[in-house]
Amino acid sequence: MAQPAGRILFCATVARHLERFHQPVMRWFKTMGWEVHAAAYGKMELPWADRQFDVPFSRSPARLSNIRAYREIRRIIDEGGYRLIHCHTPTAGALTRLAARGARRRGARVIYTAHGFHFQAGGPKLNWALYYPVERQLARLTDCLITINEEDFRLAAGRRFPAGRIVRVHGVGVDPERFRPADAETRRGMRAKLGYGMDDQLLFYAAEFNKNKNQRMLIEALALLKDEFPRARLLLAGEGPLRPVCEALAGRLGVGDRVVFLGYRTDIADWLPSLDIAVASSFREGLPVNVLEAMACGLPVVATSNRGHRELVREGRSGWLVPPGDSARMAERIRRLLANPRERASFGAAGRTIASSNYGLDAVMAEMRAIYASILGEMEILEWKRKSGSFTPSST
Repeated sequence: MAQPAGRILFCATVARHLERFHQPVMRWFKTMGWEVHAAAYGKMELPWADRQFDVPFSRSPARLSNIRAYREIRRIIDEGGYRLIHCHTPTAGALTRLAARGARRRGARVIYTAHGFHFQAGGPKLNWALYYPVERQLARLTDCLITINEEDFRLAAGRRFPAGRIVRVHGVGVDPERFRPADAETRRGMRAKLGYGMDDQLLFYAAEFNKNKNQRMLIEALALLKDEFPRARLLLAGEGPLRPVCEALAGRLGVGDRVVFLGYRTDIADWLPSLDIAVASSFREGLPVNVLEAMACGLPVVATSNRGHRELVREGRSGWLVPPGDSARMAERIRRLLANPRERASFGAAGRTIASSNYGLDAVMAEMRAIYASILGEMEILEWKRKSGSFTPSST
């Protein structure tokens, strides 16, 4: 059996993150002859991974399970003989970089993708006090820090984070062939499968039910519109700890029959093009895939003004941005789009152009291939220097 070109380890806090966002990169490494390993918490369905490790990472940094996770990921790395280690998400990113210190001394290279720093311009001071010094110190253990929006890139580069290099890519990419607008007849059929007609006005948001995603704001906005737009429906996909709270709120505000809780869905691409408006209410985002997918399908967007949404939504061209937590302003912008089909179509077409250009999957994969190639090229030079006796290993 031929030896693999190399071995790479992908890490994330939860398995779903790797399944949802990083399979195209894994597939590319397999086609290049690499052995691909993956580590995350939970059962994984990753056809491109040769080995999969269930590591007890927890999103909550204070959980004792993270001590076990650190020991386990360190054992995996020490025994794995990896050339590249690419980690994602805060907990797995922190523990993996700490665990990979020995592997780096042996020549491995560590890449971390920041899917939105927990600190940002105008963000809570507590977040800056807690997360900023940690990320800055962990940057010393990072050969390549990848950011996915311009604001995070400028922050890390401007504050001189001590990573080997700092780069920016356009998110994880959206497939514009899978997520694309549909004609009127196709939209009618899609809606029928969901149980809706063409006269229904459908708003959509896909996100975990947690404090940051703030679905409460959307439910409050719908309640403000319920008399003027009796056929408006808010479709919420996802699960999470605050779902029961949101269900109770919808009932109290008199829109319990107009807010539809869809649960976790894997078939969103099959009916997303048939909806009317994408809404997004989060306080913090890196570069939201849910918004990108909606834009690729030709939907206008009404979203809260945070760095990820500002990166994607062109105010007054592809959608509207509103202050986080301002339900009345959200309702006002939704009202304008519901009452103006021509503006919805214009915004949707502009959004499709934005999503399918720089943020398309092919463009993002080209960016990632260039990053990997550059790192591997540097590694080959360093290996040559070692063999020629002109290189002294770093103590980092």
